Amino acid sequence: MPIIPTESEVLHMKKTHGLDDREMELVKLLMADCQTTGDIQAKLKKLFAGTIEQMLEAEMDEHLGYEKNSVAGNNSGNSRNGYGKKTIISDYGECEIAVPRDRNGDFEPKVIEKRQTRTDEIEQKIMQMYAKGMSQRDIEDTLKQIY
Repeated sequence: MPIIPTESEVLHMKKTHGLDDREMELVKLLMADCQTTGDIQAKLKKLFAGTIEQMLEAEMDEHLGYEKNSVAGNNSGNSRNGYGKKTIISDYGECEIAVPRDRNGDFEPKVIEKRQTRTDEIEQKIMQMYAKGMSQRDIEDTLKQIY
């Protein structure tokens, strides 16, 4: 059974942690179907891995100069070539992510570089953006500008 905060608990969280309405919505989404702190940790781990994968896809789009499944990629000289698996270690434990590949083999991701297995500051930045109520797409766009 999911844990549902009372209105007074919601107000307390807003006041104590400085959360706005969007951030509280995120808290409620994270709490859905969670019964333990381990459940919450597992959801955060999946959220983190999904965000990293979306960011890698955005980097590949930029590298190739066209979006996935776009006709602009036909006969472009380089195209997507599936995915490689990579295990990264974060504060949430080990996560397996899918890293896109290109046919020419010259895609150099910046979010998680080749042979990098640990996430450091990026994890904290992503969680801070989620806490501020940003969507995965907004986070992806923001980090795309940074990297």
